[in-house]
Amino acid sequence: MKLSTKGRYGLQAMVDLAVYSKDKHISLKSIAERLCMSENYLEQLMALLKKNGLVSSVRGAQGGYFLAKDANDITIGDILRALEGSLAPTDCTCEDNTYHCSLDGKCVTRSVWEKIRDSINKVVDNISLKQLMDDYEKLNENASHIYYI
Repeated sequence: MKLSTKGRYGLQAMVDLAVYSKDKHISLKSIAERLCMSENYLEQLMALLKKNGLVSSVRGAQGGYFLAKDANDITIGDILRALEGSLAPTDCTCEDNTYHCSLDGKCVTRSVWEKIRDSINKVVDNISLKQLMDDYEKLNENASHIYYI
């Protein structure tokens, strides 16, 4: 399973937003510049994150984005699912369970896919955005070069 650029870039943007917006809102332009990312693409990612209640925004010349919740209350799973949808490795093991396979009830491998799905969800749901913020700050506290997200 591979995450798309939506998941990878969106997670980087959320860490950047968490690190730099502690008491203020941050412009898309500043995030895009730090991450060497297209501002238009970042805007699409932020719209998905906002729709899922993870970020909020203020309009206007002094506007920008900020976290809608405390970084301790946002998991990597929340972010990835907002951007990617289900993290299940197969359609038949998606949480919404609307896919029906011709082998339904007789599939020998379904339990494997369910275990992979459950393991992925357990990992990403047990890492908070705050933990990534802390990791970022540790990497950069004594560095002569700033490590990008």
